[in-house]
Amino acid sequence: MEKVKLNQTPVRTCRNFKINNIDFTDKIPSRIPDFHNVKIAQETGKDEIITDYEFDNFEVKFGSGLEDQIKEQANQKIKIDVKSKTDKEIKVEFDFDEENLKLVDYIEIVAEENTTSNIYIIYRNKLCNEVQDHCDDPSQRCSGVQCAPYKAYHNGLIRIVANNNSKVVVNIINLMNKESSNILGVDSKIEDSAKLKLNIVDFGAKTSVTNVYSNLAGKEANNLINSIYLGTDKEVIDMNYIAECFGEKSNINIDVQGALKDEAVKHFKGTIDFKKGCKKATGNEAENCMLLSDKAKSLALPMLLCSEEDVEGNHSASSGKADNKEIFYIMSRGFDKKSAEKLLVRAKFNSLLEGISNQEMKQEISYEMDQKLD
Repeated sequence: MEKVKLNQTPVRTCRNFKINNIDFTDKIPSRIPDFHNVKIAQETGKDEIITDYEFDNFEVKFGSGLEDQIKEQANQKIKIDVKSKTDKEIKVEFDFDEENLKLVDYIEIVAEENTTSNIYIIYRNKLCNEVQDHCDDPSQRCSGVQCAPYKAYHNGLIRIVANNNSKVVVNIINLMNKESSNILGVDSKIEDSAKLKLNIVDFGAKTSVTNVYSNLAGKEANNLINSIYLGTDKEVIDMNYIAECFGEKSNINIDVQGALKDEAVKHFKGTIDFKKGCKKATGNEAENCMLLSDKAKSLALPMLLCSEEDVEGNHSASSGKADNKEIFYIMSRGFDKKSAEKLLVRAKFNSLLEGISNQEMKQEISYEMDQKLD
């Protein structure tokens, strides 16, 4: 199958590291039919949500590499214009099934000045018909990974504009099955004193490619990115996070926690770039991976770039097996080894999960995590 290079790093490294990009070998469909399984819900009527939104021909500085497909063939186009000053939820859910297998989506989120928002964007595979009668309670149903073996394809772009003094929380949750392909770009611009928090859950797809670009344009612009990932079988997870600090006293904090088992592979590329003029800006990035198998592979490339003097930046990356002493301690309390590993993974993911305010969504994420770790 022909390879397509996606998720290029902003700075080239030695080719021997094999992390400058990903060779994407999953099939990229040439024809994108309609996609109907979309549910949009909001708790307040003040925010304006436009479907079939006719977006302008956008440009991206950094992207996954398949933006042209979105421009030409998007079958879901949604704009969320945030006007509310409360943190009431807006939820957009995309459910794949046998009749809705290909999704190419463009979502634009514009938070007006002094607004507050809490937005959920969810991608999941619907369960097979045999379990529809009892699938309302996630704790009583079988896993979508087990009973939805059909191959789905997703390529999307989420663009976020956080205007002055706005507070935006965007939760992006990928629960696609292990036969599917997921490609997602997140592009944000953060203005004066605006705060954007991204919670990213990447638990699905045979190949999952995520590109996150943050433009901290304004003075005291703030971006917090919390991300968790979980890879099993022969899944491939490729993440490329890029933040450019332009505004004085701007702040970017990237915290990525993950676990790999079986023969799963993860690539993490994180770049914080301090641009001229961003005096007293701060940037921190940390990526930690727990290896639950001798065959799992973790590659990480954290980078700091700087064109300004009065800034502070820190980066770190680590990977390794679960601590044997911790495993032994938990097992001494009556747990088997698999349950002990689950508890350690859950502890790593707890910081992000605590930030998910929707209890049903938190329960669904926890359930899928348990299923993948079994």
